[in-house]
Amino acid sequence: MANVLDLRRRIRSVKNTRQITKAMKMVSAAKLRRAQERALAARPYAKMIASVLQSLVGRVELYDPATGNLRHPLFVTRPEKRVLLIVVSGDKGFAGAFNANILKTAYQFIGGNSAKEIDIEAVGRKGRDQLRRRYPIASYTEKRGEDGHVHPLRGERKNAVELVGEHPGLLLHLDPAHVQEMARSIVARYVHEEIDAAYIVYNEFKSVISQRLVVEQLLPLIELGKQQVAGSVEPTAEEKERSAEAARSAGIELEAADATEAEDEAKKFGTAEVDYIYEQPAEELFAGLLPQYLFSVLFHAMTESVAAEHAARMTAMDSATNNASEMIDKLTLLMNRVRQAKITTEIIEIVSGAAAL
Repeated sequence: MANVLDLRRRIRSVKNTRQITKAMKMVSAAKLRRAQERALAARPYAKMIASVLQSLVGRVELYDPATGNLRHPLFVTRPEKRVLLIVVSGDKGFAGAFNANILKTAYQFIGGNSAKEIDIEAVGRKGRDQLRRRYPIASYTEKRGEDGHVHPLRGERKNAVELVGEHPGLLLHLDPAHVQEMARSIVARYVHEEIDAAYIVYNEFKSVISQRLVVEQLLPLIELGKQQVAGSVEPTAEEKERSAEAARSAGIELEAADATEAEDEAKKFGTAEVDYIYEQPAEELFAGLLPQYLFSVLFHAMTESVAAEHAARMTAMDSATNNASEMIDKLTLLMNRVRQAKITTEIIEIVSGAAAL
């Protein structure tokens, strides 16, 4: 059994750990508030782009009357032989099972599409590191095009599943220009038939107690303004309750601020029977906004993933703080028992020595 000095050292160590986890919880709570505001601010923009596109659908002939084919390539549906999967994980740890659950969902998607060739783009350092260990990195060679610029040329495929892109640190400082470049790259690959479909795995965040893991189809476009969910994982009641307790102790509202008013206004634009006058031709505006619509979906998914990561870290640090408090109570009780036993032993020795005299 440990002596009193060892137990005091352990209690002091656990107290220091509790102080760190409590501070990390409050930092995550502060970051969560800002991430919630950013995710909330991005929703009306995405809704308005979808509404503008919906209003343009009636003015644009999606099908060529001569051939009967779709005019815009992003609506063309092909047999899924080559699939792009974007995995949005976190860049830091101490977030409980946040990153593990995202990777588990990604592995399940890959396992369910084992007959297809899958290219993976990893957003976030944690997911990138794990996927690197499991799948080979795609090889590229340089090729000079007719415009004089050097373009990467995909080498021979080594495996059915390969890592084709990495974006570590993107979620730490979410740059719209970087996400815009990602959207352009995905559109170009789909238009040139390098991929037949694109999916994204991320943690959808509505509020602290309302979030889920989602596998969403990005391309081909099926219905504008409607989320194409290919699969989802809902949190358990126990996880929701633990998140709610952590939010209450940090002073965070369980339900996010209401954004339905702005979203309703955006919907009215697309559904109202008004003959809007656009400066550009409807066909040109429609074709130009479709890549922007894909960018809005990507950016929206990443802002929600950032908020979900901070919520998961806040919950994990709250649990760690509570566990540290329980351990301190147990160690303090054990130390008192050891000290009591030592005092009792000393008293018995004194009494026995006095009786022997």
